[in-house]
Amino acid sequence: QVQLVESGGGLVQPGGSLTLSCAASGIRFSIYAMGWYRQAPGKQRELVAIISSNSRTDYATSVKDRFTISRDNAKNLVYLQMNSLKPEDTAVYYCNAGLTTGARGPYWGPGTQVTVSS
Repeated sequence: QVQLVESGGGLVQPGGSLTLSCAASGIRFSIYAMGWYRQAPGKQRELVAIISSNSRTDYATSVKDRFTISRDNAKNLVYLQMNSLKPEDTAVYYCNAGLTTGARGPYWGPGTQVTVSS
């Protein structure tokens, strides 16, 4: 049974930082591409960042140079370090696992809320 569980969301002021974590179980983590997606109210879910099985990364233009995705294969964890947060980063953030970086994978976590507000 595949399970992805996000943590680390919360309320932060503009300009602040947060680190999200996603713990994966039930998959051979090291061979999976791991992605972070987000969905704001009234908007479609969008890719934020993705890391391949060999740690190649890609980012949405809106978060490049502010967010960093990383993975720890020994602990089955993927992280999203978010700096210089803006109100428009407010969304539910979801962890995703798949065997390719070319499309959304089949496995999703329940999401964690990130709210950027003063």
